[in-house]
Amino acid sequence: MSNSLPPNMRSIFQQASSSKTLTLTNTPLPTPDHAQGEHLIHIKACSPCAGELLWPKNFPPPTARTLIPCPDMAGIVISAPSGSPFQPGDEVYARTNYIRPGNAREYSIAVTDELAHKPKCLSWVQAAAIPVSAQTAWQVLFIHALGTSGNGNGGEMDMEAAKVAWAGKRVLVTAASGGVGIWLVQLATMLGAEVVGTCGSRNVEFVRSLGAKEVLDYRVVDLREWAMQLPSNKVDVVIDCVGGKALGDAWWTVKDGGVVLSIYQPPLQVCPDGFEDDSVKDLFFVMQPARRQLEEISKLVEKGVCRGLVDSVWPLEQYEEAFKRLDGGHAKGKIVFDLSLNH
Repeated sequence: MSNSLPPNMRSIFQQASSSKTLTLTNTPLPTPDHAQGEHLIHIKACSPCAGELLWPKNFPPPTARTLIPCPDMAGIVISAPSGSPFQPGDEVYARTNYIRPGNAREYSIAVTDELAHKPKCLSWVQAAAIPVSAQTAWQVLFIHALGTSGNGNGGEMDMEAAKVAWAGKRVLVTAASGGVGIWLVQLATMLGAEVVGTCGSRNVEFVRSLGAKEVLDYRVVDLREWAMQLPSNKVDVVIDCVGGKALGDAWWTVKDGGVVLSIYQPPLQVCPDGFEDDSVKDLFFVMQPARRQLEEISKLVEKGVCRGLVDSVWPLEQYEEAFKRLDGGHAKGKIVFDLSLNH
């Protein structure tokens, strides 16, 4: 590593897995293990995930680690393994793996298969808003929702196969104006699906602008009543991003033989009383970072086919206000920390 690096860095860390209390403090820089594919990254911007301060309690890391939030990041490679496609000076972005501390710090670690080249058309803040949301949506649509695990490619369809598979399918996306929701709407529309999105009234036109054919204000529309009004309202696939009541209500909208998938919780946990269609499949999964997928997403961003969305930008010092905004559940797109602010 360069001798010009500072001995310490600003870091946000969670004091205990049983508490959501955060602290901003100075910590030593991490040391990358190049033999394990690790790169040292100078973090320019990072982004938290909704609910992530509950993860250490509900899903303890496999080995004890410092609890630093923000799995999404964008930054510059400082040091890299020999032969890595990402060398010092390269601009990268990633959703890093949960087994290591996150990226709410000035220097962090990422391995080769997590990283992708940052789209040149994006700022650091714009790039940091993309990885976990876009890759989650990608894995929903290209791997999980249509059950393609037997295709011999780790279950992942290529672009042309996905377009054939999704053409004409009706898809309901809950929380369609949220971080993952906006990517589901854009990617599903690109693949030829007919998207119905739910969101609050102030975001209806925005979700429509992303490609949704129909947008439902969740405060006004009862999904069960909506599904019963016309048989054609029912959908082939429900993709839920919020869980709870929204997911429970969404069960009523799915066709016989359809799929209810949630990235928030196992759908059967909130399957409503009286729903008796055994032909409906239910799915829950946790995304895993994958370099190749993020590079494909970079290409779509560069072509202007898809875009991320930044809700608000914060300096690290305002971490309490930023996480309060995140926990409020009404962010439009992603909350991002810009590490160049207030420093």
